[in-house]
This record gives sequence, C-alpha cells and structure tokens, in this order.
Amino acid sequence: QVQLVESGGGLVQPGGSLRLSCAVSGSIFRINAMGWYRQAPGKQREWVATIASADSTNYAEAVKGRFTIFRDNAKNTVYLQMNTLKPEDTAVYYCNKVLLVRGTWTSMYTWGQGTQVTVSP
Repeated sequence: QVQLVESGGGLVQPGGSLRLSCAVSGSIFRINAMGWYRQAPGKQREWVATIASADSTNYAEAVKGRFTIFRDNAKNTVYLQMNTLKPEDTAVYYCNKVLLVRGTWTSMYTWGQGTQVTVSP
C-alpha cells in the first residue's frame, strides 16, 4: 500500500551536485521519519541520512557536510541535496520510512527501484 518513487539521479562529474527526490504515497507522510540509503555494486545497502517528523537530521559520517536531507510535507516528498560529489558516492539511492531500533535506523517498507547516481570524470 505504500509506494516509494525515487528520482533525480544521473551522471555528474566529481565536485558536482544533484538533488534526489522521493515521492511517498499510501502513508501519513508528515509523521514519518524518512531516510536515504545507497547501494554500490558488490556492496551492501548502507544508511546515508535521516530526517524526523520534527525535522531533526542525522547523517552518515561519509556524507556529513556535503549532503542535506529535507522534506516538503505538502508534497509528501523527501529530498537529498548532494554537493561536492565524489566517485565513491556512486550507487543506487533509495528512500524509505525509518525507525530507530536499538540504535540503528531501520527501514520499514518494501524498497522501491531507487535512482542511479554516477560520479565520474
């Protein structure tokens, strides 16, 4: 019943920027904490950032100072602004509703298709 649709990925040079969007349907968006994850080829999916319903945020160490997560409750959309992109940011990026379970941000819904981000000269 919940659908997550990611968009905004693409090919960008190192140092460039992208803004990812995640449109959420089938849930009461404004009360949900939302997170971004990414998965690089041959690696496990990793948590990137979280924004709570009160707009507090948390970031993985690898993206602190470069990425910003924010939300537009009127549009049921969460965004990830990615600046100063590095080749190691290359991955498929996913969004999900998250809960903090024993200290770990844990995804709650079925994963969407994600959006590909490729950082290459």
